[in-house]
Amino acid sequence: MKNQSFADISLLARLLRCALPTGFLLLSACASVVPSPIDGAELKAAVLADQAAIQKDVAPITGALSLDEAMARALKYNLDRRARMMEEAIAFGQLDVSRLDMLPKLIANAGYDWRNNDRISNSRDPATGQASTNRFVSQDREHDTTDLGLSWSLLDAGMGYYGSKQQADRVLIAAEKRRKAMHALMQDVRTAYWRAASAQILKDDVTRAIALAEEALKDARKAESERVRNPLDALRYQRQLLENLRLLEAIDQELASAQVDLALLINAPIGTPIRLAETDVRQAASGALQIPVARLEEVALEHNADLREQRYNTRIATEEVRRTMVRLFPNVSFNYALKYDSDSYLVNRNWNEAGVQLSFNLFNLFTGPTQLKLAQAGVALADQRRVATQLGVLAQVHLARLQLTNARNQFERAEAIYKTDREIADHMKKRESVQAQSKLDAVSNETAAILSLLRRYQALAQVQTADARLMATLGVEPRIGSTHALSLEALVAQLKQSPEPWSALAAQAPAKP
Repeated sequence: MKNQSFADISLLARLLRCALPTGFLLLSACASVVPSPIDGAELKAAVLADQAAIQKDVAPITGALSLDEAMARALKYNLDRRARMMEEAIAFGQLDVSRLDMLPKLIANAGYDWRNNDRISNSRDPATGQASTNRFVSQDREHDTTDLGLSWSLLDAGMGYYGSKQQADRVLIAAEKRRKAMHALMQDVRTAYWRAASAQILKDDVTRAIALAEEALKDARKAESERVRNPLDALRYQRQLLENLRLLEAIDQELASAQVDLALLINAPIGTPIRLAETDVRQAASGALQIPVARLEEVALEHNADLREQRYNTRIATEEVRRTMVRLFPNVSFNYALKYDSDSYLVNRNWNEAGVQLSFNLFNLFTGPTQLKLAQAGVALADQRRVATQLGVLAQVHLARLQLTNARNQFERAEAIYKTDREIADHMKKRESVQAQSKLDAVSNETAAILSLLRRYQALAQVQTADARLMATLGVEPRIGSTHALSLEALVAQLKQSPEPWSALAAQAPAKP
């Protein structure tokens, strides 16, 4: 026995000699963790990789860009929209994972057991109650164990079922958020496209007017230095020229950012000029204003993305009440396992085990009503949010329709002002040809005409934006297929062939009172 004790102590010492250096190495490795900033080469490589990812699979722009192609490019290549689609894909993946929670659990275990002495047991005679002098070794000092067990909990299955239903509604919420992002994207593309179109049309006129104003200002300063005219009149003349120059430069700066905004929306190379198609500048169709407001309200209550999202949130809160009720029930679990033990003292080293367990948390008797009350409060909150969202959607319908009416009126007024200023500028050009007016008058009239044309385009962009805002509020969008599966040409064709929503709504049955 003494030799055995020395052998055990020797084995323990060897184990400590192996374990202590390993532990010190792990501790020193943890202590050596320090902040590691990204170096220049690594950052440059990451930037190049990101730039390549941004333009990956993006078709280059060939020829003039039309509005339909701009929208198709935004739907297919816009990075924010790609992120929304990935969020929806992740929601689908989470739904698949939540479905697996209802399945039984299959667990494999393997182990190794060691003890420093034998497992010795005594025995007793059941008849006399006297302990036997014989002792028995009943287990090996070292043995391996393995088992493969299948377990299924009724409570976990119920919780997984209602959790899957909640996750399914979250998938639908992700789809509604994607729809909402698509509406906002198409609205922004319309606005940016018309701004870029006005910049393309006005660029030459603005450049020519600025050159004329600079020339007139140079002549005025030369006349002032030569004292050809009254100094006060010369300064007033320069003041008016400078004011016109300020307006022209402000217009130039306003138009310069339009191409950058459009390139960002359609994921085109920023800084590369985009040539736009010759656009027929006309008033947007007035079909939206021909539809009764009651019909617009009915469509919005049925299709608005925000309202549909709140309805799904209400269903999620209702399922949470059911999950809470399931959690309060007793749990029944079933177990079945295949086991093996290498212990040489066992007669049967392989055996099967099966069992049924019933468990219940007695504290649920006290906390159950509180848990149910909290879950029902969540349903009431979701209902209140849905009702508030519904009222907000109805208000948005009226506001969007009013903004569309005002935008159309502003465009008609801007159109009339532009025509008047254009006629004045034409008359002044004729007078300039016979030298009947000064360069100041020519610059002023040309500036007024350009400013009127700019405001005309801005008013037209506001009409298009208001029209798109009303579509977004109603929750109507063009009928297109998968932007990932369709080619750019097919997507452009579908957008061109997509029916105008207002005519489709007007053709449907009127709203019920």
